[in-house]
Amino acid sequence: MRKQKILVTGAAGFIGGNLCERLIGEGYRVVGLDNLSVGTLENVRPEVDFHAVDIRRKNISWFFRDVDAVFHLAAKNCLPDCLASPHEMCDININGTVNVLEASKAHGVKKFVYADSSAVYEDLDDFPSRVEKVAPRGAYAISKHSGAMFAKMYETFFGINVTILRYFNVYGPAQDYRRVTSPVVGAFIMKMLSGENPTIYGDGNKRRDFVHIDDVNDFHLLTLKDRRSDGRVFNIGSGANYSISEIYDLVVDLLGLEMPPKPIYQEELSREAEVTLVDISETLELGWKPKTEITDGIRDSVEYLRHVMDKDRNLLAEDFGAI
Repeated sequence: MRKQKILVTGAAGFIGGNLCERLIGEGYRVVGLDNLSVGTLENVRPEVDFHAVDIRRKNISWFFRDVDAVFHLAAKNCLPDCLASPHEMCDININGTVNVLEASKAHGVKKFVYADSSAVYEDLDDFPSRVEKVAPRGAYAISKHSGAMFAKMYETFFGINVTILRYFNVYGPAQDYRRVTSPVVGAFIMKMLSGENPTIYGDGNKRRDFVHIDDVNDFHLLTLKDRRSDGRVFNIGSGANYSISEIYDLVVDLLGLEMPPKPIYQEELSREAEVTLVDISETLELGWKPKTEITDGIRDSVEYLRHVMDKDRNLLAEDFGAI
């Protein structure tokens, strides 16, 4: 029997790299596209048919030959960068998405999974957030919602089965901790392992709905196997939230540091939501629910980043004869 062929854009990123690894493990053939502007080759398994290309390139269509399903994860998603470069953000998140949809249409791709964002709820204070009511306010949220609307248009007019996933705070091993404004779990761990003071923007009371990458990938696989996901929108979160200060305390506890570096409090990041909390009733209908407790999930990240830092120290020792 022919193995299904899955194409993943943003394949060298945190979610994309983990997804490709999971797909390979499940026996799928995987094609990965990423321009490596944020993602790294460290995140790409050798079994992936990987191509360092930009989704805006006009001749990407041939990568989609014989592809059964597409996971479109590539995007410009760093909020400060989006505000600083709105033209580039729109070019990537909207024009790039249409380019990927056109390539999918040209080669008869049957399934298209679009990575949307919980940012589409940012101007609402009705919690938990439900899929039927959105209010994107910032540039990034508007661009992602626009991409989702284009995906729905291709479903209506060209028969591609589209599933839209609105990710909340996805965390876990290989999270993109190198970013200027890194996701909080990886940022806290890396700073404290380095003996540096972690940064908290605001007073630490903002609350976020965190979901582990393994649980996210469980739902990714479900979208490939369960036709009930076709044509629908799903929130991908845990249905529980934690304050940034609570996450700091958890990281401190799991690192086991006798004298953990104290956080440095800085001014709030512009236009960030005070609270995220998701309604996951639609995902529960399909038999999915998050399995990873927050303590276990952060422990995974601690172990991974300790390994990364130990490896880096060993490389330094080889290069310079000392650590």
